[in-house]
Amino acid sequence: MHLQVSKLKKEFGSTVALNSVSFESTDNEFIGIIGRSGAGKSTLLRVLNRLTTETEGKVFAGSIDILELKGSQKRQWQSQCAMIFQQFNLVPRLDVITNVILGRLFYQSTLRSTLRFFTKEERSDALDLMNRFGVAPTALQRAETLSGGQQQRVAICRAMMQNPKIILADEPIASLDPLNARLVMEALQSINSNEKIKVICNLHTLDTARTYCDRIIGMRSGEIVFDGKPSELSDAKARE
Repeated sequence: MHLQVSKLKKEFGSTVALNSVSFESTDNEFIGIIGRSGAGKSTLLRVLNRLTTETEGKVFAGSIDILELKGSQKRQWQSQCAMIFQQFNLVPRLDVITNVILGRLFYQSTLRSTLRFFTKEERSDALDLMNRFGVAPTALQRAETLSGGQQQRVAICRAMMQNPKIILADEPIASLDPLNARLVMEALQSINSNEKIKVICNLHTLDTARTYCDRIIGMRSGEIVFDGKPSELSDAKARE
């Protein structure tokens, strides 16, 4: 998917969260966005997914300015642009397989989703994903009984049930131990390399970005201060 972000700005009152942010991604890259807290990383992803309204600017997916989409067209974009959150955003009291299949809500009628009527194909697809990412044994457990790392991999399965063209991951490993952080990053890397799905991932450590990402975008105070290959970003530059 060709993605072009042009002069994107977002203000919260007198605070400028994004200040003329522009970048382009033509390939199915794995992009890591790094920066300190308050740099604008989360706001950027939320604007891209239309969870937050921009102040000004344009975002083109192909030839379509996704910031102009409304109603069903906006929902269609959100189905193609899956979000993975730091705090997982699962439904705690529902079992794991139901949480995964909820990724299909964009494609279901209101009645079918309300009654939680899922097809055999949807259940099969969900189990295939859960097997792939190592959470199939938890299928009938309530989501709240899982560890943080397991919950995040369930969230990745749910995102993949949307059949997305792009995945936006907002600090997906910030609250995880090193082992689970590695499993989550390897899952995202696998999706990027095998399904050729663009991944844009907010990260809090440079080492992680260097290990898994094809490209790093560095942000500070709502602006892009670096955009290039991991090998081009020195420790000294990262500390600036």
